[in-house]
Amino acid sequence: MMMKSDLYNLVFSYIKTIPKGKVATYGLVAEALRAKRRGINGHLVGWILHKNDSSMVPCHRVVDRNGRLAPNFAFDGAKEQRRRLQVEGVTFVDDMHVDLERHLIKK
Repeated sequence: MMMKSDLYNLVFSYIKTIPKGKVATYGLVAEALRAKRRGINGHLVGWILHKNDSSMVPCHRVVDRNGRLAPNFAFDGAKEQRRRLQVEGVTFVDDMHVDLERHLIKK
């Protein structure tokens, strides 16, 4: 049985593999991890990332399935998430949505 801390570490380890300039969706993260953790879903990934308090985990690189930024991004809201992504070269289709055609990681 996987402990809560193991699940957090599994998610955080995967998030660290998302390259600068790319994003993943909560669902894509869950899909990538299902072989190691049955039952994981995008909502659980989002909940875990919301609990993250380490700036070493680039959780700003995870968006919803439509490319929308997290209004409650753990490190000072969507404006800060957008700023961090822009620094990495990520472009947007509007104020709140990443251009997924250009920046979504491949499965």
